[in-house]
This record gives sequence, C-alpha cells and structure tokens, in this order.
Amino acid sequence: MRSMAKTHRRYICRECGAVQAQWYGKCPDCGTWDALEEHTTVKGASQDKQRGESHGTVIANVGDVPQAMPITELDDTDYPRLATGIDELDRVLGGPRNDGQQGIVPGSAVLVGGDPGIGKSTLLLQAADQLAGRDVRVLYVTSEESAQQTRLRARRLGTESKNLYVLADTNLARIIEQIRKTQPRVVVIDSVQMIYKGDLDAAPGSVTQLRSCCMELVYMAKSSGIAVVLVGHVTKEGTLAGPRLLEHLVDCVLYFEGDRFQSHRLVRAIKNRFGTTQEVGIFEMTEAGLQQVTDPSGILAAEYTHNHRNPTPGSVICPVLQGTRCLLVEVQALTATGFLGSAKRKTSGIDGNRLAMLIAVLEKRAELRLADQDVFVSVVGGMKIVEPAADAAIALAIAGAHYNRTLEHGTAIIGEVGLGGELRAVQQMELRLREAARLGFTKIIMPPLPGAGVRVPKGCEPIQVSSLSRAIQVLG
Repeated sequence: MRSMAKTHRRYICRECGAVQAQWYGKCPDCGTWDALEEHTTVKGASQDKQRGESHGTVIANVGDVPQAMPITELDDTDYPRLATGIDELDRVLGGPRNDGQQGIVPGSAVLVGGDPGIGKSTLLLQAADQLAGRDVRVLYVTSEESAQQTRLRARRLGTESKNLYVLADTNLARIIEQIRKTQPRVVVIDSVQMIYKGDLDAAPGSVTQLRSCCMELVYMAKSSGIAVVLVGHVTKEGTLAGPRLLEHLVDCVLYFEGDRFQSHRLVRAIKNRFGTTQEVGIFEMTEAGLQQVTDPSGILAAEYTHNHRNPTPGSVICPVLQGTRCLLVEVQALTATGFLGSAKRKTSGIDGNRLAMLIAVLEKRAELRLADQDVFVSVVGGMKIVEPAADAAIALAIAGAHYNRTLEHGTAIIGEVGLGGELRAVQQMELRLREAARLGFTKIIMPPLPGAGVRVPKGCEPIQVSSLSRAIQVLG
C-alpha cells in the first residue's frame, strides 16, 4: 500500500523571497508588511527541484553527478556571443568591443523590466528578428497575446523571418516541450508573470509560480546552452514585480527607462555577470519600432548645438560619462518663493540627497539664500546622472535661476563640488573636452588642470576656477 505524500506549508515573502515556517504580518527578513504568501510543497524522496520540467531537454553532455575540480583545470573556452544586430542593445549586454563579441551569452538568462507600453516587447521582437535573419533559430513565447496578434505586430515592425518561431502558451510544461522540439538557440518569454506550472496550487504571477517557473527556465538554460530572455512586470514604484529572487537567479537584469509619452528610451543594466553595468543604450520610438540613436549627445543638447537657442537662466550643459562614451546633457533648475522651514526640493534625473548637499554648499560657501526658496532640478531627455562630475553644473544652474543670470552661448561646465565649496577634478577630462568641442562648445568652466596629461582641443577655451563662488562669477 502506497503512503500518501506528505505536504508541507511554507510562507514566501514576495519582496525578498525569504521562506518562513509560519505566517507573520511583517517579514522578519526584509521588514515588509503583509508580504508573506502561502506555498504548499509535496515532500518526496524521488522529487528533485533542480530537474523538474526541464529534465530531458539537455543538449550539452552534462554529467549526472558534478565533480569538484581545481579551477586551473576547468575549461576556459570563450564561447562566442550571439550579437543581436542592434548595437545599442549589444552595448548594454556587454562583452569585449575590440573583437566585436558583444551580445547575449549562450546559456545565460536575461531579465528585462520596464513600465507598460515603454517598448520591451517591441525591442525584443526586433532583436529576435535580427538574430533569426542570421540563421539563429529563435522561439518567441507570448503569454499575453495570441500568435496572430504577434504576427500583426511583427508585420508592422517588418520582422518576418522564417527562423523566428512564435508560440502562444502559458503552461511551462508545454513550453519546455516546444523548446525540445524546435531546438532554438534563444528563447524569449513575454512575460514570465503569466507562465505557470500545472502541479502548483497557485495563480500565475504569484510568488510560488514565479519562483518555480524562473528556476526551471534558468536550469534549462544552464544545462542546454539555450539563452533565455524573460520579460518581467514592474510595480508602481518602478521595481520588478515578484520576489527579488528573480534578479538573483538570472545573469543579467535590464531596465527600460524614460517616459512612454516621450520618444526617447534608455536601456540600462543594473546587473550583468558577463559585462559592465555602466553602459546605456539610447533608442527613439518611431512608427517602425525602436530606432537606435547614433549621436545621443547631439540629441540631448540639440537645442544648443543645432537650433542655437539663446541660453535661459538656470540652464547649463554638462559632459557626463555613460560607460565608455561621453554624453552632453542639459541640466535645468528653477527657484521660486516658498515658505521658510517647508521649502520644496524636487528632482528629476539626479539624487535628491545630492541636491540637498549642493544647496547647503551654495548657502554656506557661496552665500546664496535658498532656505525660503523652492528648488526644482531636472535633467532634460530623461537621463539619470549619478556621477559627481555634474555637481558644478547643478550648482551653477541653481545659482543662475536664483540670480536670473545665464552663461554665454557655447559654454559648458565640468567639475565635482566639495563640501568646502572647491571644484575638484574628475576622471576622463580629456574625453569630456573632446566631446564638448566636437559639438561646438568653445568655453569650458572646469577645475584647474593638472600639470600634464590633459590636452585641450583646438578652439576650446578652458576657464579654470578653483571654487564654486568663482564659477558663479562667470554667470552673465
């Protein structure tokens, strides 16, 4: 007589993925209230969570029992990446640029997140078509629309390759079976929140289903060498929905940034096991899909470089680094009369704590009275600036808005601001100067140059200042 399998009840936090033996109103690990969800498991000696649905889909010869080996004896063969054919996306995915080996790593798992309607499905369908056009078989699994709807979208984007297979299904077992039959090299799951396992008593999108389905797909990718790209939903705070375990399981996490009502989109990696997280890809949404922006600096500072708009008070141009390239961005500031003790400090594209520090330096070192002023700072074009090289630009934009003064046309500013009000040198100064000179900026406000090593481009006049108060004096 067979004994019935014993069931165990556990509670999983949808924020951090921690497993608890009993329910708590507040997660003991991350402190989130009402985040524990019930999860029932069946304990059996023959059950192996590391095999599951993906058992039998192994393409590579993987031993049944892994053996520990010295790291010097392991195979260090560098497998060629799968270039998507979209340079801006390949740049974010990483890889050595000198030999053109940028793109998706075979056997890796990539998680793509972003707001609804921002262009995740559009970009991945275009990338899948580019791969399929180079004899790379791709399986596009759509769980939120029918196969006919995907075909209509592909026709609008001009993506109709014979090596691009489409499957409209939400059951993980049937998806794994189609992967086994079609033998693709890249699988796109759009989206993972709708995928479910039939043997789990939980709704699709729950913590239990997301945890189990993602583990199965990642194990399948590692054992078979098939690259898996997962599309994830985001919460109202802008973070990926579901437990943080999803971000820990995958190899690369990409985020779409930008306002969906604007044309420009930014793709940024917040985690990448096979490349840098400093690169950013810039796209423009058009009727024909997402188009790459070949000259992002020219677009971000187009009002100055092409339209020759007269400078306005509180508007400053600053060269910032995004990975290996330099971009010229416009920083705008506005000050308005507020109430002492409750003045507003609002930002878009920069850290609010950084703004509070710069306001304190302006009040203490440059004698600006901002305690009763509402201060608003924004980076034009949806860019986000995290490096300190933009400190001087932010401070000068605030001072220009406060005094109603402007910089001379064709003037940019570079520099980090210290708590003593001094301007400090930043890295890659020569690269920033070259990019500013290329776009027609003739004067650069900057910290004093070091003794040697930095060459100023021809036609570019450096205005070297040692303090923030001296930089404010340059304002017209």
